Amino acid sequence: MKNGNINIAVIVSGIDEEYQNTILQGVGKFADENNINIINFAAFGGILKSQKYDAGEFNIYQLINFSKLDGVILLTNTISSPEITEQICGKVKKAGIPAVSIDNDLCGFYHIGIDNFSAMKKMTEHIIKHHGIKTINYISGPDDNPESILRTQAFKEVLKENNIEIDERRIFHGLFRGQDGREAIESFAKSKIDFPEAIICANDAMALSAAIELEKIGKRVPQDVLVTGFDNIYHAKNYSPGISSVKRPLQLSGYMACKTLFDLLNGKNPQRSVILQTECIFSESCGCENNNKNDISDFKKNNYRIIENYNINIPLINRMSCDLEESLTLEENIQTIKNFISEIKCEKFYLCMCEKWDKSNDEINKYNQSQNNQYLKNGYTEKMNAMIAFENGRFIEPFTFDSREMLPDIFKPADKSNLYYFVPIHFRDMCLGYCAVCNSRFPIDNAMFHTWIMSISNSLENIRKIIHLDKMVKQLDKLYVIDPLTQIYNRNGFNKNVGSVYQYCIDNKKPVLILFIDMDGLKYINDRFGHSEGDLALRQIANSLIVSCTKENNICARFGGDEFIIFSPDCDETEAQKILKNIQDYLKKYNSESGKPYNIDASIGCYIETPTKDMPLMKLITIADQYMYENKQRKKEASITAGIKDLFR
Repeated sequence: MKNGNINIAVIVSGIDEEYQNTILQGVGKFADENNINIINFAAFGGILKSQKYDAGEFNIYQLINFSKLDGVILLTNTISSPEITEQICGKVKKAGIPAVSIDNDLCGFYHIGIDNFSAMKKMTEHIIKHHGIKTINYISGPDDNPESILRTQAFKEVLKENNIEIDERRIFHGLFRGQDGREAIESFAKSKIDFPEAIICANDAMALSAAIELEKIGKRVPQDVLVTGFDNIYHAKNYSPGISSVKRPLQLSGYMACKTLFDLLNGKNPQRSVILQTECIFSESCGCENNNKNDISDFKKNNYRIIENYNINIPLINRMSCDLEESLTLEENIQTIKNFISEIKCEKFYLCMCEKWDKSNDEINKYNQSQNNQYLKNGYTEKMNAMIAFENGRFIEPFTFDSREMLPDIFKPADKSNLYYFVPIHFRDMCLGYCAVCNSRFPIDNAMFHTWIMSISNSLENIRKIIHLDKMVKQLDKLYVIDPLTQIYNRNGFNKNVGSVYQYCIDNKKPVLILFIDMDGLKYINDRFGHSEGDLALRQIANSLIVSCTKENNICARFGGDEFIIFSPDCDETEAQKILKNIQDYLKKYNSESGKPYNIDASIGCYIETPTKDMPLMKLITIADQYMYENKQRKKEASITAGIKDLFR
């Protein structure tokens, strides 16, 4: 509305779950009817039991610039981190924009929900009073989730009212995930207490996996154990036996949340909290008759669509993962991702990477310290690079933008509503960037969307590692050929680089100059003034060679200890004298200006020869070394000021 359209953010985790998925469908339905832009900030936290992975997922919420938005829909009950939920709520309140919370009734926000307590109480009473069950286990949701807390309280209250002992050993604390049902049954089976007659679950995802796991250990549902769930999702209704559950209007919840914001932004005064009706559906899993079966033809069609989606999307993801694994450069990686963008059928797609995403961990840590920033684990860089930008059927040039914009032109007035999904790109807790997908059914219809995004994330991390392995190899190679003290070639570097040039001189009958340099008085400097001064003196000798070797293909190196060498191809005596004079002038100038209590000098042996194929380079070096030694012997004290003519034979 601030720019002509209403822009509403939805903050959610786990859009591949039916609960979240159905609510988002309701949000999208109202948005389509009223030309509202919906921007989903979607994580997949609390799935892999990894705190570092969750930190990387939840980092997407740090991207949100609430000042750009007109309203927010919160599904904080899907976020497994109370700290993250608290941060989000604080930022929404600070921005002063209206927000609607679905199911969790949060102070200061509008609310669309159900009476969790009453619904769970009716379900528990049914198991005890209708079926006469006394030994009951319970699988809860997160202990800090408001909905889960109310359902657990209702379960315990009914037990208390019916004089049934509340045994904490019979309560498994889950996280609303399917795997919690499996783990709960494993825990109950290992327990030393009697196996339960009934298991009440805080949601259908856990109830379904619990029923499947019961069958694996030889327990029939409902003949041996009754099972109930909550939410009445599609798979629970159509499982065999059908899961007894609590029917709730999930799609209507999303629809009403969006409508509440729409009414607020148009000057209306909607009710702060709306409690939608629920209905207990007693089905086969608790031993009741299933009166809620879908038409069998519709069931078959829906199941076939689900299978067909998997048949299409699993090969797609496998092909992309395989191609990404074969990408050894960033350019290949980006092209591979581009090749698959058209297959997800979207109007727009952006791969936005942090400025320093491809740096090493040490480099990022140094950057964070210098910028007082912690984007590695918390937030994004000020500038983002859209390395892939796909708009309306074509790729446009990569561009850089301010991360506060989240995406350029996202709030540009349009004649239709747009639906965005922002998902994080990360490796463990290291933030790399994010993807933005616009007007595509792929994120909401494809249960493999999370896997698709993980493949992209992992491939970019692999490229980052390859980049740094290459850097390390180059650094190691440099260490192999470069003398760390003087930063010129060492003996290995000299041998590695001189061979081809020497062969060129042999083949083309070009003369070669060898200068063998030995520093004078290094031991004196080390003994009197310390090894740091000796190191400084050696560096100055090296510097004198660097400034003197101006001709292309000249090679200078520290040959070992205080010995240095210069190799100059196609060099005559005039050029040799120029090099020698440059060395002398450099050292003379340094000695006059350094203020050191010692002078830096060297003895030099010079030899020029036109080599032949039977003349090894080492022979020339040996001759120059001998000339250097003779020169040193002639000098009464360390100096390279001996006449140049005396250095030649």
